[in-house]
Amino acid sequence: MSDISSTDYKKTISNLFDTLKSVHDLCASLTEAQFKTPTQCPGWSVQDNLSHLIGTEKSMGGHGSTTHRATSLEFIKNPIGEMNEHEVDARRSLSGTEVLKEFDQVMATRRAELESAPDEYFTKETMTPMGKNTMAEFLQIRVMDCWVHEQDMRRALNIPGNQNSASAATTVSRLCRTLPIVVGKRAATPEGSSVIIHITEPIAREIAITVINARATVVAQLSNPPVMELFFDSNTFVELATGRATANETRARWKVTGDTDLGERVVSSINMMI
Repeated sequence: MSDISSTDYKKTISNLFDTLKSVHDLCASLTEAQFKTPTQCPGWSVQDNLSHLIGTEKSMGGHGSTTHRATSLEFIKNPIGEMNEHEVDARRSLSGTEVLKEFDQVMATRRAELESAPDEYFTKETMTPMGKNTMAEFLQIRVMDCWVHEQDMRRALNIPGNQNSASAATTVSRLCRTLPIVVGKRAATPEGSSVIIHITEPIAREIAITVINARATVVAQLSNPPVMELFFDSNTFVELATGRATANETRARWKVTGDTDLGERVVSSINMMI
């Protein structure tokens, strides 16, 4: 279950709508050609990312889903992906300006709903993409998802922004949770060995991990020198962790010291998004 307190959800809501405002501000000045620009999400344009955010928030608010069915599911890997594609494809015949107008309407409705909801709404158990948890936890996942898709749009358009926000920090922290699995199970770091992962600006983190009894664990302090240290900025880390780019595609943006083979295995295994 979530460790988010009954009061923390208010900050989560604030972060969510700060990000959604940043999305609006980005899209408000775009041309139709920019809306149709391909992103690193396979098959999705900038407009499609915006449509995805609309569909998910409408569903979470109980405002229904599209009855439209996409005919091409080339990039779909799971039922959630198929549901997302139906929502996206339903809006492909619209202009970017029309999709942005719906986005603004849906997000205004959702904000009013969330800000007026009682505490019990956020502490009750619900199904999230990560299994059963509270609605407060689900909203943190929404902060991450919305911020990641904002960055998808910004990278495609070469319009950087909102990279040092509370939502960016939430995203990096959540993605860091799976680093022990990456280091231990996926990269097969040897028993008793330690590594340090340095995530630099704009969101800085330093994670020390030791394999103890065949389990990789985050530790506050290392008892032995690390066999490998990995360095990259937080934007590169997010691209890798969300599967937007590969180790080879980002090779100039990360550095390994010590056991380079291990470092390369970690970077190549860091994608944790389906």
